[in-house]
This record gives sequence, C-alpha cells and structure tokens, in this order.
Amino acid sequence: MKKYQIKVDRTICIACGVAPSMCPQIFMLGKNNGKNSVIAKYSQQTSEDTSLGIVSEDLYDCARQAVDACPVQAITIEEI
Repeated sequence: MKKYQIKVDRTICIACGVAPSMCPQIFMLGKNNGKNSVIAKYSQQTSEDTSLGIVSEDLYDCARQAVDACPVQAITIEEI
C-alpha cells in the first residue's frame, strides 16, 4: 500500500479551517496557535513552522481535496 507525506507550512497558513472541515480524518486547527496541523494519529512532527504527517493510500483522496482547497497553498502531499 502506498504512503503519502503531508506537509503543512504553518508560516503561511491563515487558519481558515478549510482543510479540517474537508478532511477531519487528517487535519485539525492547532491548539497552540490556531494554524492547521496533522492530527496526532498521523503526525510525525509539529512545530510552529511545520506539521508533517504520513497517511496511507486510503486517505489520499481526502487529503488531496484539502490540499487543492487551501486558499494559500500551505499544504502539500507527495508519495513516499
């Protein structure tokens, strides 16, 4: 099964809530600064600047929709 790395650039995230509303299985607004981050289940690392996570192929479509909907292109996804 394929795996994908999700990266949220929290320095450009505007905390609009689009990603968590479209794909709450992966994304949430962070408690520390309100910026988008990958939920703990899939998180690899979260800092003030970046949130990284790994998801399986079954969550790709959900993640892709959130990536495409982000108004500031703060989220990327790539196969690993």
